[in-house]
Amino acid sequence: MSTTGSYATSRSRVEPVDVFAPAAPAAQVAPAAPAAQAAQAAGRGRPPGTAPDGAGSTGRIDHLELLESHAVFIMREVAAESERPVLLFSGGKDSAVLLHLAVKAFRPGGLPFPVLHVDTGHNFGEVLEYRDRAVEQIGERLLVAGVQDSIDQGRVADPGPGAMRNRLQTTTLLDAIALHGFDACLGGARRDEDKARAKERVFSFRDSFGQWDPKRQRPELWHLYQAGLRPGEHFRAFPLSDWTELDVWQYIARERIELPSIYYAHRRPVVQRDGMLLAVSEWVTPASGEQVEEATVRFRTVGDATCTGAVRSSALTVAEIVDEVAGSRVSERGATRADDRFSETSMEDRKREGYF
Repeated sequence: MSTTGSYATSRSRVEPVDVFAPAAPAAQVAPAAPAAQAAQAAGRGRPPGTAPDGAGSTGRIDHLELLESHAVFIMREVAAESERPVLLFSGGKDSAVLLHLAVKAFRPGGLPFPVLHVDTGHNFGEVLEYRDRAVEQIGERLLVAGVQDSIDQGRVADPGPGAMRNRLQTTTLLDAIALHGFDACLGGARRDEDKARAKERVFSFRDSFGQWDPKRQRPELWHLYQAGLRPGEHFRAFPLSDWTELDVWQYIARERIELPSIYYAHRRPVVQRDGMLLAVSEWVTPASGEQVEEATVRFRTVGDATCTGAVRSSALTVAEIVDEVAGSRVSERGATRADDRFSETSMEDRKREGYF
């Protein structure tokens, strides 16, 4: 008998079903073994997309699990589609989540890419200490590309002592990409941070000069990503694109991810400048008419110390920060980053030049 005939015969035997009839009782599921329950309860040992502390036993998946699963999928796509990927790591909260997700995506093997930090030379000491410790703990390779090296080589002009170096990172990053032959860079940018990032795709393609053209973005229907490149091109991939600042902090709380201490409330001398509280340091000193104040603050984002402001806060725990962020109506970059205040399009202008 032909396949078509068998199919037709089988269809003719299907009985009509009353869709309004009561559903049959669900089959009983045996409880998980103690070892499986213990593995499920361990937050760091969970496979991606499963709930902690037995929450997944109800069959429900919360939004953090969906975000995590999608981010892991993007990372694996990048590893599969590119020849020499790299993970960009600044030591900030988004970078910390990104590194945590990478470990989940590829353990028990090693990461299929090194970790790269573009160092302005004006970073907070607590962040650099955390950066080195976090990468060392997972046994991966840390590469550091320094803006000071770019200045010494004459690649960029020295803006002077105490001047902002964030924009100079573009040249340093592109030089590092060319030096190591990277064709894909995983970054922790999120769409809720800035309107330029809001319209950027998950796979953000850069031409042979490292530049981004918003009009040449590729469609990403049904989470299908196109990673084809011409010689000299590369792309940036942002697994946290759909996350919000609140999502990041809720995930940090659930996964118990360690962060630099400056994310939590502490006492620090600051000066009020351009509507922001800048931490007094070797790069930030009080100008004429400015008063140094000892304040209880924390940082919502970290970057070049000359342009990253603190916020007044008494939040000492992740739970308190979650409550604080839930009530905020301004993104962390909009509230505390001077480099985004040059113009309405400052972020997009930098991204067109090759910025993160």
